[in-house]
Amino acid sequence: MQSSPISNLKTADKLNILIFGAGAIGTYFGGSLILAGHNVVFVEQPKMVSELREHGLRLDLTKDERRKTKDAYLLEPRSFRIEPSLEEALKFGPFDVALFALKSFDTISALESMKPFAEKLPPMLCLSNGVENEQAIAQALGPDKVIYGTVTTAIGRRGAGDIILEKLRGMGIAAGHPLSERLVTAMDGAYLNCRLYPEPHSMKWSKMLTNLVSNPTSAILNMTAAEVFANKKLYKLEIEMLSECLAVMKAQNLEVYDLPGTPVKLLAFATKMPLWLSKPFLSRAAGSGRGAKMPSFHIDLYNSRGRGQSEVQYLHGAVVREGKARGIPTPVNEVLTDTLMALTNKEIPLEEYANQPEKLLSKVESQKSS
Repeated sequence: MQSSPISNLKTADKLNILIFGAGAIGTYFGGSLILAGHNVVFVEQPKMVSELREHGLRLDLTKDERRKTKDAYLLEPRSFRIEPSLEEALKFGPFDVALFALKSFDTISALESMKPFAEKLPPMLCLSNGVENEQAIAQALGPDKVIYGTVTTAIGRRGAGDIILEKLRGMGIAAGHPLSERLVTAMDGAYLNCRLYPEPHSMKWSKMLTNLVSNPTSAILNMTAAEVFANKKLYKLEIEMLSECLAVMKAQNLEVYDLPGTPVKLLAFATKMPLWLSKPFLSRAAGSGRGAKMPSFHIDLYNSRGRGQSEVQYLHGAVVREGKARGIPTPVNEVLTDTLMALTNKEIPLEEYANQPEKLLSKVESQKSS
């Protein structure tokens, strides 16, 4: 274990950063920025605040060879601040930027709690998955308060304030905001592999495309991504689902961007290849992206402790909504969204589709013909 190194960052280059949540992404970004010499204040739930004030943060970043360390970093509580409310956190401002990386189903309630403090809040760098969170932030806090961002690096969470870098890829920030280039410099200087992108919506939709792969099918059928891809009919379903998203992107005149460590253009091209030719590539992509973990929708469905929330309505559901607005049919995404939400809301039991691919495939075919 090693403690925080002394940073040589110049005072003029230091950022005062507010981070909503010390989960996997918040801890990884916050900790990396602290190690780089920036000032970080977290906003978290009271129980988490007490624990992190006592134990600090632990970052296992040993997979990043540039850091040349075999030990995890231990950031002592005095190296950052963590507060139980936004009101308390804002006392340590003014802030240059805030990092927003909540689950999409928490966005609206979080923004409601922020509205009374809108004037004191800095611009938000939104790292959440999905393509509608930035619009919600703009509507609640003002368009000048939004910076589009995305993350492709895989982070695991071992416990409160304890994370491990699983696969280093990087992050993207969209150009166009006065802070964009400064943030790219700061993030890249914190070993976060940051890249600037010219168009925000193309960047966000490209990232979402990668989130769609074998995500709802795994949750609905209670099958691993490998099992989904091993089934020829389910693999064809995955291709159809991705093709619908690409059609919706094309209708919006959006480009497919390669993201750090993520060849999204190759993923898009695979949908045009013969199934037998594309299957090995997509199978490897799905496997390397998640490792041994189940996809996030499966984790939310089976480990949510009755929370009754799923991001499917903000990912696949967003494809459906935009498709309807532009006259693009999206039957596969619609069935996957509706079915997973029915399971999430306990309208149907988890066993309804578990290990029953033909039942799901039949439902999709019915939707196509209706």
